[in-house]
Amino acid sequence: MSKDNSLDFALDSDICMTQERFCEAMETRLAEMPLGTKERYFAVLSLLVAKLEDPSKELHQILHEMVAEAATIVMAEIQR
Repeated sequence: MSKDNSLDFALDSDICMTQERFCEAMETRLAEMPLGTKERYFAVLSLLVAKLEDPSKELHQILHEMVAEAATIVMAEIQR
């Protein structure tokens, strides 16, 4: 395996591990999260996942769209 392939594989592994940690952290938080916060979190998360499921969109395009579309939801949460 070349150095580039090894680095790519290691980074893939790190990303998967971090995603698992994220899911575990959110599962812990959900039980104590107020309903309004859950609704805003779900709105942003479902928007992001729908965009990620579109294979024609590149990550930079998704991030650009997310910043624009989620800004009001994020601001509502910050101002609580």
